[in-house]
Amino acid sequence: METIDFELQGEHVELNQLLKLVGLCDSGGAGKALVASGVVEVDGIQELRKTCKIRAGQVVTAPGVEVRVLPLG
Repeated sequence: METIDFELQGEHVELNQLLKLVGLCDSGGAGKALVASGVVEVDGIQELRKTCKIRAGQVVTAPGVEVRVLPLG
């Protein structure tokens, strides 16, 4: 599984935008579709809310990829 470290700028990022920013999909709309398909997990739990707020310290997984959300700096 590939691991991506993402440095969060600000307090949070919406899940669909995070997927776009790390290159897992081409647009926020594609990110929403990926979340809706049921294959995205946040901290090991399936997440179906497309715009849920992801904060530093959380781990987002999609097929073959783990995204660790880190504080800026």
